[in-house]
Amino acid sequence: MVNIIMSGCNGRMGQVISGLVSEDPSMQIIAGVDITGERKNDYPVVTSFAELKVDQPAVIIDFSSPLAFDGMMAYVEATGTPVVVCTTGLSDEQLAKLDEVSKKAAVLRSANMSLGINLLMKLVKDAARILAPAGFDIEIEERHHNKKKDAPSGTALALADSINEAMDQRYTYVYDRSTRYEQRGKEELGILALRGGSIVGEHSVVYAGMDEVIELKHSATSRAIFAKGAISAAAFLADKKAGFYGMDDVIAQMTSAAAQA
Repeated sequence: MVNIIMSGCNGRMGQVISGLVSEDPSMQIIAGVDITGERKNDYPVVTSFAELKVDQPAVIIDFSSPLAFDGMMAYVEATGTPVVVCTTGLSDEQLAKLDEVSKKAAVLRSANMSLGINLLMKLVKDAARILAPAGFDIEIEERHHNKKKDAPSGTALALADSINEAMDQRYTYVYDRSTRYEQRGKEELGILALRGGSIVGEHSVVYAGMDEVIELKHSATSRAIFAKGAISAAAFLADKKAGFYGMDDVIAQMTSAAAQA
């Protein structure tokens, strides 16, 4: 049985995770932390980690806010509790703290918790290694709802970074060509952001060569995919030693388990 502490339990993602975990006999949420203190589910809720008292091993899933991060990190550092960090918008100082705390506890953080997106990150690397030397140009397009404030998305940048890592950092990211009157450079990687309606999230990586185009695409139709990914990450992290992990580690374990089945 995997015990979970849900940080940000009363938020949208916290409630989605609470519903999914309630249907899974292999895990349970034993406590929630939320600034509202409201109890919406069948587990106790406190307003901060300073109030939290848990007497059994557990994994934290964090879908809260940067304002709650420091208190959570103090708790993780003091108790060694594994933590899956899904909160976005962390400062450079908070990210540095996360790295520091990973020396005392198991920490997992990803730009996107979707298993599909993280598999896509692996696939775009493999494709770039084969297609870029063959002269293919690479472009990324992402689409999100009209209320999303940042552009391009963190996931689009993570995909670009995955490609660049595979190609020894040869690419320069280009976000806007409207002020340029020149041919596309061979070592450019264009990233286009579209905003509109209620699109949950779409990411496409296009490899355009002479007379052929290959496209790798992921579409999210529900935010539940991020919740499912976080739950898989928590199950993975429950028995891990201190260190910094990513969703690629979760996928690697799944791949290994499937190969042995």
